[in-house]
Amino acid sequence: MGFVRYLLDTCTFIWLALPQGKLSPNATEALNNPASELFFSDASIWEVSLKHSTGKLALPAEPRKWLPSRLAFFHVQALPLTREAIFRSGELPRTHADPFDRMLAAQAIESGLTILSPDTPLSLLGASRIW
Repeated sequence: MGFVRYLLDTCTFIWLALPQGKLSPNATEALNNPASELFFSDASIWEVSLKHSTGKLALPAEPRKWLPSRLAFFHVQALPLTREAIFRSGELPRTHADPFDRMLAAQAIESGLTILSPDTPLSLLGASRIW
């Protein structure tokens, strides 16, 4: 696969950190490739925190403690929200309404990242995506 910069979808990171056998062979190869540079969006941190607080996502510890330890363990870099990505998220086609997915697509486009995700609607938003 060579040197590629990947933005991990929220579910992709959860499946990496809490293995469930849901990662595709392509995703597994990308995640295990030492030449891959991995990123996790602040929007995904927000999504995990919200889902955990409503009981929709069980984690071994509170997100504030668990996420930083797992991100460091897997050498995943932070991808902060920028104004440009926020504006871009509102300018994307209306083919997918989920605000977290729209933000990930916008960040991937703005940062030149490929999203590692099973969610095909991200491609419809114009983001480069593999699974």
